[in-house]
Amino acid sequence: MKLKFLLSMLSAAVVVSTSAFAQSPIVIKFSHVVANDTPKGKAALRFKELAEKATNGRVKIEVYPNSTLYKDKEEMEALQLGAVQMLAPSLAKFGPLGVKEFELFDLPYIFPGRDVLDDVTQGAIGKELFKKLEPKGITGLAYWDNGFKVMSANKPLHLPADFKGLKMRIQSSKVLDAQMRILGANPQVLAFSEVYQALQTGVVDGTENPPSNLYTQKMYEVQKYVAMSNHGYLGYAVIVNKKFWDGLPADIRSELDGAMKETTRYANTIAQQENDSAMEAIRKSGKTVVYNLTDQEKTEWRKALLPVQKQMENRIGKDLITAVNQESAKLGYK
Repeated sequence: MKLKFLLSMLSAAVVVSTSAFAQSPIVIKFSHVVANDTPKGKAALRFKELAEKATNGRVKIEVYPNSTLYKDKEEMEALQLGAVQMLAPSLAKFGPLGVKEFELFDLPYIFPGRDVLDDVTQGAIGKELFKKLEPKGITGLAYWDNGFKVMSANKPLHLPADFKGLKMRIQSSKVLDAQMRILGANPQVLAFSEVYQALQTGVVDGTENPPSNLYTQKMYEVQKYVAMSNHGYLGYAVIVNKKFWDGLPADIRSELDGAMKETTRYANTIAQQENDSAMEAIRKSGKTVVYNLTDQEKTEWRKALLPVQKQMENRIGKDLITAVNQESAKLGYK
């Protein structure tokens, strides 16, 4: 209740009238939970640069990284109330908000290749998903990539049986919960900012992340093994408070749209490069044993995890899951 009261007060303070828009600059607070040197962190700073340049200083973007403004569980409510104007939450965050279709992105092995992912986020499916956010007071602007996830733990994870009894950190997601349970692990929901300490103290045994997060948050320093599983995807949606966005002058909105499109191209280009560099740095550190799964091990992982898609049909939508699998088939994946 205290947070809601505070956010309500902040919301009232940031309601921008038509006359206020005439006064420069319009301030957009952009909050996120990762470090500045991650793909998302770098993209947020690039957007600041491009947006301020495109609007000739009429807009000022204030970027708040590393949960300095709001933590995972707080930021969505802050956006809806207008205490911040822009976020780039992971796609898993929209399920708890009530837009369960976004949990599609959490399904293990739903994207057998990056080309399938691009078809989904840049095509009709991605646009339809963004429309579902509007009743929540949210406008979706772009999908930013952060790459495919690896598994880490303090014991080797070569086969599904190796997960039995492990406490594995997840984001708040029914799909990720089901994923860990089907592997025999005990899923633990924790805010991103709390994961390092939880791993260090043994509150959890392992986690899943793209390599860039594993590296920049120093999680690899408190994890003995990393399996290059690429079993799932982690991406972000850049979103804004709908009332704020709709109230912007049309020319400002157009310039910000252009800056966002250019930023998105940059973000999605650097994501793989950043993950490759992070993985190389983790290997060189000598603190973590990094290993590739054999073909047989990959087959066992897929066999164990593919049933999660069936389990989640009623929650996410059978037609939506089928549509993505059809995209895979069109591109030659079996």
